[in-house]
Amino acid sequence: MPSLFSRRTLLQWAALSPASRPLLAQTAVPGERRPVVSLVKGESRRKNVSAALAAIDGEIGPRLKNRKSVVIKPNFVSTTNQLAASHAEAIQGILDYLEPRFRGPVFIAESSAGDTMDAFDSFGYNRLAAERRAQHVELVDLNREGKYEIISVLDSDLHAAPVRLAARLLDPDAFVIGAAVAKTHNAMVATLSVKNMALGAPLHSAPRQSPPWHDKRVVHNRLRQTHFNIFLVAQALRPHWGATVIDAYEGMEGDGPASGTAVPARLALASTDFVAADRVALETMGIDPAWVGYLRFCADLGIGQYDLAKIDLRGETLARVRRKYQLHPDIQRQLEWMGPLREVPPRVG
Repeated sequence: MPSLFSRRTLLQWAALSPASRPLLAQTAVPGERRPVVSLVKGESRRKNVSAALAAIDGEIGPRLKNRKSVVIKPNFVSTTNQLAASHAEAIQGILDYLEPRFRGPVFIAESSAGDTMDAFDSFGYNRLAAERRAQHVELVDLNREGKYEIISVLDSDLHAAPVRLAARLLDPDAFVIGAAVAKTHNAMVATLSVKNMALGAPLHSAPRQSPPWHDKRVVHNRLRQTHFNIFLVAQALRPHWGATVIDAYEGMEGDGPASGTAVPARLALASTDFVAADRVALETMGIDPAWVGYLRFCADLGIGQYDLAKIDLRGETLARVRRKYQLHPDIQRQLEWMGPLREVPPRVG
């Protein structure tokens, strides 16, 4: 892909401290379409999700029609706390949208930090798969499947370290749909579409496998490195992303991503541009977009659109749905990623 920025622009931008850097304006490519983000509000989680996807059907259809399978990637940061995890009703909404449009197999695939099969059981996914046999729905624990491709990220000492990413999320024949939850975060400010994919892709050893290993811990180490590592993983995954849904029917504020409190926002967002979806979601949550380092890196290096003025919004207006989420108590320490290069708190989050 050709560079989006001139050498002079990049040098001028790099000379500024991160806290004072403007978001780089992405140069429009002739004929390039503006990303579309749908924003739906309603009293049914399932209907919100299906409606959000239907609102961008024209964006999804051309990408979906030639794919051999669909992979739905939920978020199971917890295997027991439903508020922290993708709700089965949100997945039902995705399947409702797909039902008249796609006849191939649908894999619901996750690499939970714990045991993915426990999460499938806890959150009603086994029952969901049984109800959706006609759509050839199958549940997949990516850790047990154990197929991967390797990329390099930064370890806590700024050394290159290998990380195993789930091969199913890098399948060129699959249409990958992210099923994220709108949550604040105890180290990264907020977790939405991009982080759901980037921290779900690294694998860990299957239960009772010896010796045990955990590549999520390689990606998620120190504060600054984690922001950059999420960008590196997103860069590898981006060519295979189809669409994302952000379920904010009940978002999470405070001690996210696993132990916060509910925000009854009653929203769903969808887009084929994961970065644009996250940018709009931050706006609905009242979070400063300059604070989320990994999304800034993704935007500045061409993975998605982060400039709100260059995103087409369909559905609700931001003014009608914006609601300020309470951030994690460690927010000031989290923002130290924006400062000069020095040792930052190693145990944030």
